[in-house]
Amino acid sequence: MTRQNIRITLRAAALCGAAALLATGCNKKADNTVNFTSAINTYYSAHPACLWSDPIKFPVQADTSDASKTSSYDALVDQGLLVRTTAEKKKFIIASKQVNNYDLSDKGRAAWTADTSQPGYGNFCYGHRKVSSIDSSTPTTDAVGATTQINYHYTVADAAGWATAAETQNAYPQLQTELAAPQNAQATLTNTSNGWQVSSAKSSNTSSNDGKIVE
Repeated sequence: MTRQNIRITLRAAALCGAAALLATGCNKKADNTVNFTSAINTYYSAHPACLWSDPIKFPVQADTSDASKTSSYDALVDQGLLVRTTAEKKKFIIASKQVNNYDLSDKGRAAWTADTSQPGYGNFCYGHRKVSSIDSSTPTTDAVGATTQINYHYTVADAAGWATAAETQNAYPQLQTELAAPQNAQATLTNTSNGWQVSSAKSSNTSSNDGKIVE
């Protein structure tokens, strides 16, 4: 074989390899880490990480003697998301207690994610999960209806400034854990006619009622 023929053969092989790679990459139903990553990232683009496990409604009122409640709201006051006013609330005819009233500020309303299923309710959401690695997956196929269990690590992309503030992370410890380093989690993916999609997801992290991450 001449040197020119060798070059032609190698070029043709390279083109075929590139075409095969492109075909694999364009096949959304292929069982590979590229498609698994895309499916999880797409899911979390519509499911942001939020401050509370359940939507809440403002204004809220907290007894000033209950530091466990006021400290978490006060941290959001420090970040300009809430405004605080004080008042007295009558307990009995001759007794009263001091309370704080908390409501959304203008900045808070801009950062507020409304719950469309519950008028008046919402959450402060601060970022989206982004897969940093696919660690393992259970055996599966590229057939429609196939499922796989994925273990992966993620980071929270583009976290809001108020969520990275020390005051907020002290009041909501899960924020510090969530944003400090890649976290591990699991997801169940199902292969559909449009490619792999998340059918269920959960985090491996545990958290308290305040600061629990919304899935």
